Amino acid sequence: MSTTTMETLTIKTENKFRTLTTKRAYKKGEVICDIPSENLTNEPNRFTVQIGRDKHTHVGKLAALNHSCDPNVILDTENMKMVAYRDIEKGEELFFFYPSTEWQMDAPFICLCGSANCINVVAGARFLPLSTLERHYLNPHIREYMIELLNNTKVHLTEL
Repeated sequence: MSTTTMETLTIKTENKFRTLTTKRAYKKGEVICDIPSENLTNEPNRFTVQIGRDKHTHVGKLAALNHSCDPNVILDTENMKMVAYRDIEKGEELFFFYPSTEWQMDAPFICLCGSANCINVVAGARFLPLSTLERHYLNPHIREYMIELLNNTKVHLTEL
């Protein structure tokens, strides 16, 4: 499977609102591009993606990716690839499920995606019930945080 480049992606800006669209079609499972990892930080901001427990990367053009509770791409932080979650048409806007990479977001916001399964407030995986998270692709560091949180809850309950 060959990796395409950022050249297949376009940022569109309308009324200061940015979107990321594709210049070509992709099949489900196809790699769209690499996730940039040259500029790492241990603190999140609006232009980073969490790629490990305390590791975030500035994602350049991918910072224009918007959130959806019904995403069409996955950010696979284990392999550092953006992958089509379903078939994507040429010109389609790309979306990912932010809590799939973000444990606790720097700038939470109200979700307006309109999905039947909308989470309403996007603040990070830490603030969502497991029943919601289990419906989505989650990166390894998010699953690790979830297991840790569950184990800590069990410890606290036994201390009561």
